[in-house]
Amino acid sequence: MTTVRLGKTGITVNKNGFGALPIQRITMQDAVYLLHKAYDGGMDFYDTARAYSDSEEKLGEAFADRRNHIRISSKTMAAGAEGFWKDLETTLRNLKTDHLDIYQFHNPAFCPGPDDESGLYDAALEAKKKGMILHIGITNHRLNVAQEAIESGLYETLQFPFCYLSGEAELKLLDGCRRQDMGFLSMKALSGGLITNAAAAYAFQAQFPETLPLWGIQRECELDQFLSFIQNPPAMDEELSAVIEKDRKELQGDFCRGCGYCMPCPAGIEINNCARMSLLLRRAPSASYLSPEWQARMKKIEECQHCGACSKKCPFGLDTPALLQRNYEDYKKVLAGEVRV
Repeated sequence: MTTVRLGKTGITVNKNGFGALPIQRITMQDAVYLLHKAYDGGMDFYDTARAYSDSEEKLGEAFADRRNHIRISSKTMAAGAEGFWKDLETTLRNLKTDHLDIYQFHNPAFCPGPDDESGLYDAALEAKKKGMILHIGITNHRLNVAQEAIESGLYETLQFPFCYLSGEAELKLLDGCRRQDMGFLSMKALSGGLITNAAAAYAFQAQFPETLPLWGIQRECELDQFLSFIQNPPAMDEELSAVIEKDRKELQGDFCRGCGYCMPCPAGIEINNCARMSLLLRRAPSASYLSPEWQARMKKIEECQHCGACSKKCPFGLDTPALLQRNYEDYKKVLAGEVRV
């Protein structure tokens, strides 16, 4: 079994982390079943957030009687100390625990520090002194904020998008975490569902002993695949290298990662899916995306106000309205049978 040490936290867990965002989409009963199966199969790190609707509550229901055998991280999007304490108390209550192993600032637009106007970092230090959190972390989609967090020496972990579509900038962040002895949590290790070969995704992560990939899991078939990696971890070989090279040629560059930080859209467009529809059609069974419901969602693109709000909020600097329009034109061609997928 391959394990990962999360830097100076000293936390050592299985290389397969459970990303608990998707379980907000399933029932409590189904979520508890999945979580128990993950635990029984050897997964011992679970990542959630206050922003993931009832994800924390489902983890609490599943693990209240097994809390000492797992590690849990959660996140707050609070803008100030008052919101921080409210979120933390709610999270602990939802999780039915008296502490979090890692508490993370959830994609802030700046790097919180001691004595700044937000009071966030000071509140986290106080919570740590009280034993409510054991380690302070930060998540982000912005390279500059992530780099500042590393250089500050204030944080024990960084959670950042990292997969085999990542480039030199992300590798530089990983090197920085290594130098600072910070734990590195790989979010979007499957690039929001665009990477469909989980074995290739795992083999890539296995090349970096310090990364902990967080697999977003909603279905039992997904869980079974990642549990199989615990006993039989995929190793990089010619076949998987070829898969990665093909995906890099197709996917790297100007595409929507589906992070959702551009939302909500004033026109009601489901940007985080509509702006990458062309790729979804070609990398997953297409029938569901051609349903009347999805046709209606894509048609909403016609109501785009070109206000620029989505582009301003995109952590990857995309021209989102133009990307939406390109995807919509391609979608209409697929519907008309002019293009086959």
